[in-house]
Amino acid sequence: MKRLLAVLAVVMMCFPLASNAQGLFAVARLDAERSEIVNHPDGFDLVLTLSQPIPYKVTTLADPPRLVVDFREADFGTLRDGELGVSQAVTAVRHGLIQAGWSRMVVDLDGPYAVQSAGMETERSDGSARIEIVLRETDPTSFAARAGPSVEAAPPAIEPAKRGVDDGVLTVVIDPGHGGIDPGAVRGDVHEADLVLTFALELRDALLRAEGFDAVLTRTKDEFVSLEARIDVARRANGEVLLSLHADAVSEGIARGAQIYTLSDEASSAASAKLAERHDRADLLAGVDLSGQDDEVARVLMSIARTETTPRTEALAEALLEGFRKADVRLHKRPREQAAFSVLKAPDIPSVLVEIGFMSSPKELEKLQDPEWRAAAQGAIVDALQAWDVQDRARAAVKRQ
Repeated sequence: MKRLLAVLAVVMMCFPLASNAQGLFAVARLDAERSEIVNHPDGFDLVLTLSQPIPYKVTTLADPPRLVVDFREADFGTLRDGELGVSQAVTAVRHGLIQAGWSRMVVDLDGPYAVQSAGMETERSDGSARIEIVLRETDPTSFAARAGPSVEAAPPAIEPAKRGVDDGVLTVVIDPGHGGIDPGAVRGDVHEADLVLTFALELRDALLRAEGFDAVLTRTKDEFVSLEARIDVARRANGEVLLSLHADAVSEGIARGAQIYTLSDEASSAASAKLAERHDRADLLAGVDLSGQDDEVARVLMSIARTETTPRTEALAEALLEGFRKADVRLHKRPREQAAFSVLKAPDIPSVLVEIGFMSSPKELEKLQDPEWRAAAQGAIVDALQAWDVQDRARAAVKRQ
């Protein structure tokens, strides 16, 4: 059943006079000192003051309950969780770039709250804009009926990608994890999203310098890309391999070394299960509705497609591990793991998640920031892909006979 998308105040037309030097879509900056959460016995008001009026839209999402506010070209600066004030109704506030030209604020709610009104007023004295969103308690049924998805999922491709024997070029889709509103693991002022983006850009260049590769990135800057959208990028690029890059941090114990994950409905360890859950939860925290994306027919057809893709994926994982070993790149004590990562669920593209290291280890964090170490690891990946490509073409040729 389709859920009703409640979008309020889609485009606000109260812009400054033409004499204002700021353009229609110039960046509006949040004034944190003039922004706040105003508590009421039955809800709260979210008051945001921006340097100028801009288009915005308001959406609510369920499971868990969230308020999502999208802005055209907004800069939230260094706004921290809790800086807008304390409220029993609000459990967390996060923000970041959601796609080119649009920024997002996600407000986690402690229960169902209905948006009663949303409006913008322009201050004549300085041209600033005051947005006030009024939320009041409601029942779960009414909340769910009004809530809706903010990002539509791409339909799954069903037919497995068949390798051509003589096409000569392997299209590698590089997926730098996290980004934008989802920074990933954080250590001090270092964000996982930034580390893996740097690694991905350098890996792309290394592949393009080598013979026989084309390389496509799911993101090229610090922006949020949903898990479904990452898979869609791979399909539209006719990707033959997908490498999802991460550099996680563990809260318990010690983790060091590279790890390769492949898809499995059952995780190979408790740690793998927790990691997959945390990665998928990033979409929820960024305001993506993950409900209603599977049906029984699609699951059966995708299972058929995976019958061909899975052996190729397993061979890819082993080739990457062998490449790391030959390059003396340290491996995790459990170098091969399996878990239900959503980004690996394309049934038609061999896909692996590569933990290039763990930010929770000071030594590994230092390595991840070392250009020489990164170059060695990237060289290992290039060599591994070349070896796998030769084997995969030979396998495809045998199947054609």
